[in-house]
This record gives sequence, structure tokens and C-alpha cells, in this order.
Amino acid sequence: MRIRYSTLEDGQPVRKANIYTRGEHGINFADVDKDAVHIVERLRANGFETYIVGGAVRDLILKKKPKDFDIVSAASPARIKRIFRNARIIGRRFRLVHVYFGPRIFEVSTFRSLKDGTTSNTFGTIEEDVLRRDFSLNALFYDPLKQEVVDYVGGMKDIKEKRIRPIIPLKVIFQDDPVRMIRAVKYAASSGFALPLFLRWKIRRQSALLAPVSPSRLTEEIMKIINAPAASEIVENLENRGLYVYLQPNASRLMRDAGFRARYLKSFAALKEKPGEAEVPGWNVAALIRDYLEDYLDWDAGVHENYRNAFIAARKFVLPMNPPRVELDRAVRLLFSEHGITLKKARLFERGKIVFRGAGEDEKSDMPPERLPGAETAAPKKKRRRRPRYRDAPSAPPPETGE
Repeated sequence: MRIRYSTLEDGQPVRKANIYTRGEHGINFADVDKDAVHIVERLRANGFETYIVGGAVRDLILKKKPKDFDIVSAASPARIKRIFRNARIIGRRFRLVHVYFGPRIFEVSTFRSLKDGTTSNTFGTIEEDVLRRDFSLNALFYDPLKQEVVDYVGGMKDIKEKRIRPIIPLKVIFQDDPVRMIRAVKYAASSGFALPLFLRWKIRRQSALLAPVSPSRLTEEIMKIINAPAASEIVENLENRGLYVYLQPNASRLMRDAGFRARYLKSFAALKEKPGEAEVPGWNVAALIRDYLEDYLDWDAGVHENYRNAFIAARKFVLPMNPPRVELDRAVRLLFSEHGITLKKARLFERGKIVFRGAGEDEKSDMPPERLPGAETAAPKKKRRRRPRYRDAPSAPPPETGE
């Protein structure tokens, strides 16, 4: 292990970070995304200090293969965009850059300072940026070119001791961003790490801060949870810590019943057995609504009416989450297929009716297609009325020109 120093105003050296070599951090370079390495390499070649950071580094150290690779750099968003043609700047308050490689997106941020607190958007240095990160296990910087891990906050030690430790002072960490409570529980459940007593106590005391969080942010967190390998463990821990009620209040209420709770968690545990997203569209979102719809629907009712009721009920049940309409539609159709009912996509007929085919029968709806939940079609276009031409009406006088 090497040590990184900086110099005080009086010229005295001060220890800043520990640098772990390949043999010490144990990251398998073959698990590092080649496109992420390319981004780091390009920014370094242009003179900007750049690293892979956050959850990807944590997962690599824990011998897991990350899904996403976030990158942090000394380059400004405008400069990053000039270096990469396949990039665009996003965000208003926190300006980031998305670099595109085909369908994949890499998020590149700029080092931020502590000048205006832990939520400001002023650019700074790596020493300042690391102190803005939530927990020590997410504050490690990986240099894929030298294959070194730079640790300013003792994150490597915390990972070895399986401990979740906040970097931001406890009195403000959740006030600045209440979603950090969800993330703390998620990290502990997915990695098997322990939440210290003082952190558990703070989460219990400040859980109500999640109430005003926007539905879009809650939707983002739920989607991350259901796509995580340890989804069942995460949901169970969030419920035990009194946080799941802010993500899925209707499900949390039903989980007071031991039977529903066991079935609900089993649905999340089954996500590990998913054969592939392409083969089973809507598989993950279905875990949120499966057990509720099993009890809610009359599976012997007509296909169309049952689908319509299922879609509306599912939409209300997952509030305040607001999943994409197509994702929820796929999830509902998947549950119908589990009962042997195949619902093909809606089709537009001559009178604007929708036909659903299922269980060997056709059922027509008189509801306009634009109002039918899940209908993937548009309403018939209105015919434009043609204005009469003067040559078609010779008796009509020509318009006045005003001359």
C-alpha cells in the first residue's frame, strides 16, 4: 500500500489517501467494462484526472460484476461533451454528462466542492468530492489504467469489516437527501453488511423525511430494487426498518398479514430465476403486483373486463410509484399468461373498437381506444373538412383583396 500526500501552507506534508495496488484490492480487471476504461483513457489523454467511482468499485472489490459504471473527472461537463461526440449534458441543478455507446449509457460527473454544502453544484477537487459521497464503501476511486484504488475515507477497511459507515455528518446526511436512508438499508441487505446502531436509530427517527420525496425519485429507487439480485432481502429489510411504507404504502399495509408478507417476499425471491428480460417482458414489475392481483381479480370473469380492472387496480396499487405504461402493461399481461390467458396487443377496427383475444374468445369493447388502459394504438384521426374551391362554386363572388 502506498500513501498519497498533500502539502500544507507551511510546507509540511499531510497524509491524504491510501493507494491500494492490484494485489491488495483484488479487482479482476476482466470484470471492468472496456467502454468505461476507454472513457477514462480519453479524459486522461486530454489532461484530466479521471476515475471509476461508487458502486461499481464496491462491487468489483466484493467480486460482483457491476451493471453500471459511473465515472468522475476533473473535466467540466462542457469539456467532456467536446471530447466525446456521443455525449450530451443532462440536469439543471446537477449537470452531468451521459456518454453513449450503442444502447448503453455511462454517467460522467465532475468533481464537486463543499463550498455551498454537500448538495451544491460548484466544481471542486477530488479531496472535496469524496466528502460529499454518502457512505465510505461508495467513496473509492478506481484507476483502471494503473489498476489502483484510491481511498480517502477508509472505505477499504469498512468493506473488509463489512460495515456501513456514513461520510457526511449524521445530523445532515438524511436531511440533505432522505433517499440515502433507502440506500443504506439496500447496501446492507445486498452485501450482508451491518448497519451500526446509531445509523439504525437515525433512520428510525427520520424516516418521515421520505414522505415529500417526488414520485419520480421513488420510482427510480423501486426499479433499482426489483432489478437487484437481493430484491427480496432488500424489501424485507426496508419493511423492518419502517421505510417500505414510503415506497409502496399499499403493499406495506397488506404485509401486516403474515400470509401475504410471505407470498409477497417469495415473488421477489423468484426474480433470481428470471431466464432473461428479453424472454419475459414485465417479469420484474410483476413482482410488485402479482400477489395483490391474485386476491383482487375474479379470474373467471370476461377477459377484456378483467384486464381493464387489473390494469387500473395495478396502477393504483403501486402508487406513488409511476412505472412506464408499457412496463405495467407487460406485467399485467404476464400475470394473465400465468393463468393460461393470452392477451394479444389491441387492434383498431373500423368503428374504433378494440379486440382482445384470450382463452379462445374475442371480446369487444365499446370504450374509445384512447381511453382504454393498455391499448397500444391511437384513436382514429378526424377527417379534415375541405374548403370549397371557387371553381367548384362559380356563383360565389371572389374574396375582397383590400386593394
